[in-house]
Amino acid sequence: MTLVTERSDARSIAITSSLERQQWLEAAVEALRIRFADAGYNIPQKVRVAIGWPKRAATCGAVGECWAVEASSDQHAECFISPELTEGARILDVLAHELVHATVGTAAGHMKPFKQCALAIGLQGPMRSTTAGPEFVQWADALMERIGPYPAGFLTDTPKQGTRLGKCECPRCGYLVRVTRKWLTLAGPPICPTDRIAMVMEETPRP
Repeated sequence: MTLVTERSDARSIAITSSLERQQWLEAAVEALRIRFADAGYNIPQKVRVAIGWPKRAATCGAVGECWAVEASSDQHAECFISPELTEGARILDVLAHELVHATVGTAAGHMKPFKQCALAIGLQGPMRSTTAGPEFVQWADALMERIGPYPAGFLTDTPKQGTRLGKCECPRCGYLVRVTRKWLTLAGPPICPTDRIAMVMEETPRP
């Protein structure tokens, strides 16, 4: 996008790379409003989105975050998407996840109201770390053909992990365990003792 804005004094201001990125996000939000509406949900008008480090990124690896309207001085839901993300399609499904929080209310957590909305727009579980389902992937690909690829790079922050535990969940029964990153790397995720299937590592839990 190479747009310019016109000011009242007739001078033009070129759109900077940071504004271009923000325009891409805003276009994605407007497209998601339509997708939510088609599924029977309405994203609140008072929503702001931005690329920025989620508050819990350092402690749990969050790649997205939605702050409740009660935390905002002007009653907006504030959504942040991690600058670590590298692909536009992934940014779109994380953005959709946070907009589900904004739509059903952050107090719902990842319980039934959140799950119903997330599934309705094409996300898939586990709910704390959703990813794009097949229909959402197709929708995202079509959207990026219209608005273009994500117009920015990414940041890399790789602090020492120490002994921080990774959280694994059984996709069938929801059984939870925590495993050190070392053993997840060496041996992969554990097997659920109930269903005898591989558990899923929740790499991107979000509040």
